[in-house]
This record gives sequence, structure tokens and C-alpha cells, in this order.
Amino acid sequence: MENVVQLNVPFRQHSSADRQAALMACFAQHRRFGDDVFWLKENAELLNIMESTGAEPDGAALSVHDEFYHDIEKRMGFFPQYYRFLLSLCLDLEDLGMPGEKGAQLAHWVGLQGLAEAELSDLQRAEARRLCARRDVDPMADDTGLDDRLRRFARRCETFSMPNKKAAYELTHIVFYLSEYGRRDPVLDAETLDSLSFAGTLAFLDLNVDLLAEICIALRFAGQEPPQIWENWLVEHAATFALDADPQVDIQDDYHEFLMCNWFMGVSGRGGFAQQIAPGRVAFRGARPGSGPLRELSECMYRMDGTRSGDWQVMRSRVADRLSNEAQAVLIAAEAANESFDRFFAGFARVGLQGAEA
Repeated sequence: MENVVQLNVPFRQHSSADRQAALMACFAQHRRFGDDVFWLKENAELLNIMESTGAEPDGAALSVHDEFYHDIEKRMGFFPQYYRFLLSLCLDLEDLGMPGEKGAQLAHWVGLQGLAEAELSDLQRAEARRLCARRDVDPMADDTGLDDRLRRFARRCETFSMPNKKAAYELTHIVFYLSEYGRRDPVLDAETLDSLSFAGTLAFLDLNVDLLAEICIALRFAGQEPPQIWENWLVEHAATFALDADPQVDIQDDYHEFLMCNWFMGVSGRGGFAQQIAPGRVAFRGARPGSGPLRELSECMYRMDGTRSGDWQVMRSRVADRLSNEAQAVLIAAEAANESFDRFFAGFARVGLQGAEA
């Protein structure tokens, strides 16, 4: 029943534009439908990548969104809670070549309605500001400290030396917004670069392809060269995706990992989105890289109690003796990839409260 499309199958789409059109049709028409918020999320992510990487889809490719674009004011008025998704989609469609100027109208409406002021998160406020600024609207004009707060969060590298995926994803998006998706220098200080390095080390130890791809993209947006060990691993993983085409295929899949890996490939000059996209409903399956040693390493450290040290040179052999061979191999690679691994480990060890009295 399933048609698994492997990379060695000859492409039916012989150009990048053809593959982009097929991918747009897949996400717009065949995976989710109607006013499903996950439809908004998936399509907003895809179009954002296309717009930020300079894709040039033709009118036929963009036409899969004609009905959505035609009714977008109605959707925005009834679903203002999704205004960031809706505005992002509208702006990207127009900037990709969709005829119309609705984005300016919607950005002004968002500002007049004070929707950004209803956000609890600085990150969400930054996204709203970035979107509206694309049509010369500043919905956060009175908040002159937003960038300072974002940078203060990002430069606290101690946050990113211990497992916290939510914080790590927020860090990458701060860099995306400050850099306008690679269009300008985000002017990151040394502490923030350490934060990205530490977060990337944890992602690598966890074998988290999705997060590591975002961190490598953020580093490149900041004018930095990510560790070759990280990028080589991502390139290898990008080649493993299988595309399952079937009308009944389960789309609880690895679509986001697929998008992030291929976005990374494009940003790093390696192409990206080279797979043939079968017509109709498609699920994206990445090869499981196995269980990363992060949990094993954390449990090992936790069990050491008062004998735990933040000195990696002291702990290296003691830790290695307690890890499986597979975990040791990944740990060795993680150390080789990070010149500041000693400083990362000092935070990861979490020895600050050892011996503290209740």
C-alpha cells in the first residue's frame, strides 16, 4: 500500500522550482485541511523557509494558496489568536510573488488591535514586531527594552549548559529575529555564542537532529562556522529521509525535522530539498539516530552525588567508565566538536548546591 520514495529514485521534478511547487502543494492541499492550526503552523514554517532562502516559485506553484489568500482578512478577524501564523503566511506569499498588498493592511490592523501587547512572552512579542516591521509597522514602539531583554536571556550561557529544550529553541529564534533570518548581523557577544555552543553540545549529546539543525542555522546567521562534526552528522541524516506517499499515511511524522535539515542544507550551501515529492499525501520519515547518551550521562552524574566535580579533566575517565560504548563514542565526538567543552561541562555538572543544608 505504501510507496516509500527513496533518494535513489529518479526525480520527476527535474528542477528546484518543480520540487518547491510539489512541496507547497503537498503541505497546502494534502496533509491537513481547513482551519486546523497545525495546517497554519506547517505551511507558515515551509513558506518562511522558502522566503528567507530566496525561493522564486511561479504563479502556478503559488496558486495552491489562492483561496486562503482571498479569505485571509476573514480568517484574521475570526481567529485573531492565530494572528502571527496568518500574518506570516500572508507576508511570505506576497514576498514570494503572490499578487496583492493585504500584508500591509493586516500589519496595521494587528498594531491597531494591540495584539502584540496581549503576548506574555518576549519571544512572541519579538516575532510580532519582526512580522509587522516587514510592512513598516511597529506594534511595540513603546517597548524600547525588548531587544535588551532578549539579549540578556541569550547571553546567560549557564542556562544552556543543562538540558532545557524550550530555552534552546527560544535561543535559536532570538537569533533568527535579531538577524532578520540571516539578512543582517545580529551582533552577538561572546557569551551568546557560548550559549549557542553549549545548546548545540546538548543537542548533539541527545542526538536531536531538529534542534541541532536550528542551532547550526543560527550560528551561520551570526557569521559563525558551526563545528564540522555537527554539520557532517546533519548532512548524513538529511540523506536518510524516506517519503511515504499514500492517501491514508499517518502524518504524525518527522516533517519539522525534514524542514529544518533541508533548511540547514540550503543555508550551509549544500542544496537542500532535493528529494522527489510524490503527488498527494506524504509523510516524512527520518531514520532514528538511536538513543543519545545525554540521559545516560545525566543519570551517571546524578548518582555521583557529593563526589561529582565540575572539572572535566578530573571527571573524563570516571564518567567514561560508567557509560556504554555507544555513549562514550558520542561523548568523545561532542568533546572534539566544542573547544569550550570544559566550560560547558562545568555548568552541566551542577555542583553548586552540593553539601548545601536544607
